[in-house]
Amino acid sequence: MEISQLLKGVLDLAVLAVLSDEDGYGYDVVRRLRQAGLDEVGDASVYGTLRRLYNAGALTSYVRPSEEGPHRKYYALNEVGRQQLADGTKTWRGFANTMTDLLEGDMA
Repeated sequence: MEISQLLKGVLDLAVLAVLSDEDGYGYDVVRRLRQAGLDEVGDASVYGTLRRLYNAGALTSYVRPSEEGPHRKYYALNEVGRQQLADGTKTWRGFANTMTDLLEGDMA
């Protein structure tokens, strides 16, 4: 199974988790996801996810000057995003436990 297919289903949750630690701009979020072990995550996928989460009301944004070039648009979790992260975390843990049980043949 390809990691890229699994990422499609959990990228929103991964981005929310990264932003729960600290606000970030697009490439910063990509870098932090890769540092966490999601090496296959694509830049365009993350930028699209940030836009989608922002448009859905889960993120706020603000612009901050950069010494290295143009201003950067930072994203931050708001209350909707924190609730979405909490709900997604609960769903993920239940799903992961079920899959672990299935893969280990522990279907009691």
